Formats: sequence, C-alpha cells, structure tokens
Amino acid sequence: MIFKFHLIQTSSDISQIFLSIYFTKNTDANATIECKTPLFIPFHDWDCEKQRPKNIYKKKYKELNTLLNIIKVQISQYLEDNKLNKKNISKKQIISYINTIIYSSRENHGRQYPQGSLLSLMSLYISQKQQSVRISTYRRYLVFMRLIEKFEGYTAKQIYLKDIDSQLITSFYYFGKKEMYTESTINRTVHFLKTILNFAERNDFQTRVRNLEIPKTTLSRKITTLNENEILKIKQTQVPQELQIAKDWLLISCYTGQRISDFMRFTNEQLIDIHGKKCIAFIQRKTSKEIILPLHPTVIKVIERNNYAFPQSMDVNLYNKDIKKIAQLAGINTLVKVRKRIGYRSNEILIEKWETVSSHIGRRSFASNFYGKIPTPLLIQATGHSSERMFLNYINPINHERIITLGNYFDELHSE
Repeated sequence: MIFKFHLIQTSSDISQIFLSIYFTKNTDANATIECKTPLFIPFHDWDCEKQRPKNIYKKKYKELNTLLNIIKVQISQYLEDNKLNKKNISKKQIISYINTIIYSSRENHGRQYPQGSLLSLMSLYISQKQQSVRISTYRRYLVFMRLIEKFEGYTAKQIYLKDIDSQLITSFYYFGKKEMYTESTINRTVHFLKTILNFAERNDFQTRVRNLEIPKTTLSRKITTLNENEILKIKQTQVPQELQIAKDWLLISCYTGQRISDFMRFTNEQLIDIHGKKCIAFIQRKTSKEIILPLHPTVIKVIERNNYAFPQSMDVNLYNKDIKKIAQLAGINTLVKVRKRIGYRSNEILIEKWETVSSHIGRRSFASNFYGKIPTPLLIQATGHSSERMFLNYINPINHERIITLGNYFDELHSE
C-alpha cells in the first residue's frame, strides 16, 4: 500500500486534507481509495512534495504532522488485520476509522502503543528512567522517541521488536539523512534503539539485538576554542567599562575550565590556602562533585584587580552577548566552520570566530590548551569529567601549538 496526503484547493484559503490509498498488490493495478479527513490547513502552508505542513516545528503544525503519521500507521495496520481475517473494508469504514483515530489521539493527547511494539517499550523505559536521569537526558530520550514516531509515519508501519533487524536500521539511516538530521542525532537514536532492545530482553521479550549490525560512522568533531595567543589578545585588549566584568569572567573561565553555572558563583568564601597555593573549593552544580582547584596566576590577578574579590555575577544571556563583543574587539576573526540552525535543520557555514564565542568556550579552551602539557588525570580532576573519554570530547583536534611542537621535534631529529 502507498499512502498519499493531498489537498483539494477551494475558493477558500483553508483546504481540506485527503488521504489516497493505493493498493499496489491488488488485482486491479489502479485500485485506489480516496478518503477525506476532518483536518484542514491553509494551502500556502502545505508542502505538496512531502505531503505535510511546511513548518512541522510550529506547534499547531507539529501536532497536525503527528496526526498524519498516526493515521498512516494505524490505517495500514487496520487494513492488514482485516486482510488477514479476509474482511472487505469499504471506503466509508476507512473514513469512520480515520475519525476514530483522530478523536482518540486528541482525547489521549497522543498515541496509545500496542503491546510489544518498539514505541511501547521506549515509553516504558523512559518512564522508568525519568526520576533517575538528568532532565537533559530525559529530554534527549523524548527526542529519540519522537524521531522513531516520524520514522513509523515514513514507513506507514507499526514497528514491533521482531521487525528490528539490520535492514530496518539501514532504512532508518536513509530516512534520517533524507530528513537532513545530523549524523550525531541519527547515530544516537540507533544506539538508543539498542539500549531499548537490551531493556526488552531483560523483560523477557525476544529480540535480535545480538545479530544487529550498526554501520560504523566517524563523526568529525568541530569544537571552537580560544588558543593561547587569542586569550593573550583578549587580555591585552582595552574594553569599555561596561564590558570589563564580562572580560574578567571570560579569563577566569579560560583558566579554571568550569561551567558558567559554577564559575559565575565563585566567591571569596570558597578560597582556601593549601601549602601556600591559593585554591578555590566548590561543589559542581551539574555533577555534585567536590572540586578543589589551584588558581592560575591570571585568575589571581583578576581577583586582585577587583579589590581582592571575584567580579560581580552576570546574567548568562548578557554574558554571552558581551564576550562576543570582547572577542570582536580583540580581533578574533578567523573564519571557522560551524553548524548553525537555519530553518528547521542545522547546516555547516563559515563565520568569524568571535561570533561563536559563548559561555562554554572557556571550559573547552582550558581542556584543549593544557592537554599534553599537564598530565591528563590532573586535568580531568580539575574539570570534573567522569571519564577520559568524556574529557577528550572537549579537546580541539586542530591545535596549532601541538602541531608546531611536533614539527619542532621533527626538525631536531632531522638535524641530528
């Protein structure tokens, strides 16, 4: 079966959505049922090629697109079930069932997932994990689940555990790339799928998780950091008085490697002295880890310049705006390639580096600039990362200082 949504344009701007069902395996090659739905949309907001609203991220059209996917999946299942029972279904019955689907979805604020379906297991897993994972992780799980819902709409088929094999994974990759999702989102969703299959096995469901082949992909990490020369430029740049507080915090972040939720709360009460070394002791807000960090001379100078106190704390949005201005004044204008959201998806574009500066750049710069100069375990202790693998995600792979150092070693060895 092939499902196609389309509009029948009228004199009014608002058009009714119709569903055409093509029975490709019917003895009559042209067998088609055309059903009207109780759904409407302005004609200019409809994407004829993709058979859905143009902007599926606008709240009302997001809900409409979800409904269209549900209709395809459930009508497909309804027709298959009746075919197995050798029942003939009329156009009137299909229209009636479409109305029932829409009413039920709106009443239940979403879909009801059949027992043993992939989405039912996902829903169960997420509900069990909701209280034990961070809110950011919980939201990421919901993103994966919504993506699978869209994939089901794309295939017009309810996915059960028994359906998940390498061929389905390949089909999902094709769908993800067609919809222009990033490789990172596609890969994370597939690995979450594997997590769900393992969860299902622990709950006495049979799956093919051990035979599942996941394509190996190499993701290029694009991390924007400030190198030591750029930080020196910022240090030496005179800024207007209204930007001085942000400049001080930017330097503090580059030499402490902490998140804004931690460094913006630094106070003199957290300062301690250990064998003559001035340190700061605090508990990271995100991880609840206790950190004791020796202060870099640059941080000590900032404190001394502020009458032996940390600068006044700032709102994160104002801080992000101000440090961009500071980086621009410092001439941090190298062109860098970044992913930026344009429309509904992110795309790679070239922009000047100062435009990419945000509150997290200090943490990344700290990790990247000191990596290879200070033993990695000490750096991980300073940043509070849970593992070396997580820490290495913060390292800029294109570090000119390390490249030049390697080149100098080559020159020395050659001269010998």
